[in-house]
Amino acid sequence: MPIKVKNKGLVTSIQDMGRPGYFHLGIPIGGAMDRYSLRAANMLVGNDEGAAGLEAVFMGPELEFTEDAIIAVTGGELPPKIDGEVKETWTTISIKAGQILSFDYIRHGARAYIAIAGGIDTPQSLGSRSTYEIGTLGGIDGRAIESGDELPIGSAQKAVSEGTSVPSALRRAPGSPAELRVLPGLYWHRITDTAGEKFFQETWKVASEADRMGYRFKGGSPLEFVERKQPFSAGSDPSNITDAPYAYGSIQVPSGTEPIVLHRDAVSGGGFFTLGTVISADMDLIGQLQPNIETRFVKVNMETALSARKERSIMLDNIRQAIA
Repeated sequence: MPIKVKNKGLVTSIQDMGRPGYFHLGIPIGGAMDRYSLRAANMLVGNDEGAAGLEAVFMGPELEFTEDAIIAVTGGELPPKIDGEVKETWTTISIKAGQILSFDYIRHGARAYIAIAGGIDTPQSLGSRSTYEIGTLGGIDGRAIESGDELPIGSAQKAVSEGTSVPSALRRAPGSPAELRVLPGLYWHRITDTAGEKFFQETWKVASEADRMGYRFKGGSPLEFVERKQPFSAGSDPSNITDAPYAYGSIQVPSGTEPIVLHRDAVSGGGFFTLGTVISADMDLIGQLQPNIETRFVKVNMETALSARKERSIMLDNIRQAIA
């Protein structure tokens, strides 16, 4: 039996691990902004880690369950309530047919992940149920959920125990200030040494323009560019280049003023130079940053980036063991 959407919240969308393999066609990988948290939620309810759940931004939805279910809420601290009674996050919760799942106000973070045993069973688009609204792929007819929708749920894969929790030490969240590790990129030579030093020394703040396509940062010094002769087919602004592909996590700086980290639903290429790339292990953290959160960019090398990726993998292994 489906789940009835009584209230959509602010923006709540169906997300899984995305649709890799189509970036060369201009279709981004998409999927959960905070993959770590969605994986953890799915583990708690006995799903495959890539099962589709809900990604709620700042405010949670109100959902009526038409049959008994097991759920878990992870990510930003958005406390779930069942018929008004507050429950724990990062913990397996049972809910009965006819009960209402709602949410208290968000304590920290920006996105919560709601997993239901069996996973959301909407049709796949290019191998994924993830909502990509610009391309009208996945989700509910290519869009986020709306009040009045009904969400089909698959069959639960295995029994799980209510009250199972992810240990606090394994719940990833940004620090204060948040730190995002960066590998300098192919176009680093376009800025002066002084500009490069300032970029990593200064504290930035998340701007209001922060969504699934990218996060803009403000408050640092404008970049100084090395003088050049304008390349053929490139724009006249010193931040312009001849169109080139963008790696996931690339940092573009239009006009050299405010960096934008390209995220899950970002375009695959364009005509702005990129300073570098936020390492994969830190991309989940960006999805939990609220506007005006202080942030530092930290210069790292490939060895550090690979080590961080391994550490995140170990943390996921530790969650699997803790739940088992």
